[in-house]
Parts: sequence; C-alpha cells; structure tokens
Amino acid sequence: MNKQFIKRLVATGSAVALLAPLAVLAQVDYGTTLGEQFGLGTGTDVKGAIINIIKFLLTFLGLIAVIIVLYGGFQWMTAAGNEEKITSARSTLTAGLIGLVIILAAYAITSFSIQTVVSEVTN
Repeated sequence: MNKQFIKRLVATGSAVALLAPLAVLAQVDYGTTLGEQFGLGTGTDVKGAIINIIKFLLTFLGLIAVIIVLYGGFQWMTAAGNEEKITSARSTLTAGLIGLVIILAAYAITSFSIQTVVSEVTN
C-alpha cells in the first residue's frame, strides 16, 4: 500500500475514534444551550439578545487582546537584551494595547447607542 494512503487512513481512524463519543452524547441535555446563554428562545426581546451577543463577542476579543499583551511581555522578558527581540516585543505590546483600547471604545459606543435607541423608542 501507498504510505500516503496509510497516513490518511490512520488520520481518519484517529478522527473517528476521537469524535465518536460526541455522537453518543448528542441527546444529553446539559441544561443550557448557546442560544439560551444569549437569551434566544427564552422570551427575551431582540434587543436583549443582541446586547448579549455583542457583550460575548467583545469579551472574547478583549480576552484575545489581553493574551497578546501578555505574550508581548513574555517576549520582552525573554529577550535577554537582544534589541531585535525587544523591538518585536514592544510592537506586540503596542498592538495589543491599541486593540484593547479599540475594543473598550467599541463597547462604550455600542452600549451608549443601544441605550439611546431604547430610551427613544420606549418614550
């Protein structure tokens, strides 16, 4: 047999072996679904669902920005005085902090605009 065919066969078998338990657990009710976390299908109005989705996305992006800042700090601490590595770490830190500021500004703008629209509609 061809080596490439054997590699594909092993990869496919491994994927099936790892994913087969998920098919068995498909009917288990864990009490919450992703839709319930966002307020979908629970009687929550559209505004509340949209706010929950935006908060979730911005929280996820904020987490990524914090990880980038931590990675830049780790790069700087392990640079051992190498100017190229310090410059790279400094640019990573700057990019992470700019991203964090943009995410916080997006959250503030979104929160303000949604509150303004809701207060104008309900009055």
